[in-house]
Amino acid sequence: MTVGFVDIDWAGRPVRIEHRWLAPERREKPLMVFLHEGLGSLSMWKDFPQQLVDALGWRGLVYSRPGYGRSTPRDAEEAWQLDFMHRQAHEVLPALLRALGIVADQTPPWLFGHSDGGSIALLYAARFHRQTAGLVVLAPHILVEDMGLRSIEATRQAYLDTDLRDKLARHHDDPDSAFWGWNRIWLHPPFREWSIEGEIGAIECPVLAVQGLDDQYGTLEQIRGIARRVPQTRLLELADCGHSPHRDQPEALIAAVGSFAKLL
Repeated sequence: MTVGFVDIDWAGRPVRIEHRWLAPERREKPLMVFLHEGLGSLSMWKDFPQQLVDALGWRGLVYSRPGYGRSTPRDAEEAWQLDFMHRQAHEVLPALLRALGIVADQTPPWLFGHSDGGSIALLYAARFHRQTAGLVVLAPHILVEDMGLRSIEATRQAYLDTDLRDKLARHHDDPDSAFWGWNRIWLHPPFREWSIEGEIGAIECPVLAVQGLDDQYGTLEQIRGIARRVPQTRLLELADCGHSPHRDQPEALIAAVGSFAKLL
């Protein structure tokens, strides 16, 4: 499918958002919106979103957040703030849906979020109850853990010392925008106190929370903490799986999402 661009007004300026529709001909079917990880983009999902919506018989929307992919890059002096995920959930995503003609209070979408994208999905659902049909969150963050920060510090060193920047440049017009926007806020000392544990209890829609047993960025407390606060959560803990279940265990994940959707 062809990649498109749409403009939204955000943070006092026009912002271009890269997006792609999946199976748009399935107009009457549920819509799954995919929210990428902290270093992700539309293209970094590869063909997994298409595989999932085809297995479900649904339609999909994939996009790159501001600062990522082919969307408007972060300004060189612009730093993400402690509320950067809240702003993506409460400002950018609703603006994007409106710009694309998605009337979420009439036909609420499902959200499929990975890592930071999972946290953004949780925050959106906690505020916009009637605009969310359901959530699938992979390796989401609801609090900051020391082991995750150590992995982020290691990634910073890899960006400086290895070809990681070149690899990211395949997926981002401005890899420095994507990398440093994410890395600097996560390693900013006040961010250690970041938590959305007190907010997610407001979620009313069904939730499938997924995490690999070998995730280097978070422990199982991340998804088990969701289940304690959101009783309608179903957990999937995957063996032989790291931080990206859609890459490490795609078949198991697609089967689980299919089973979860059929229960509703």
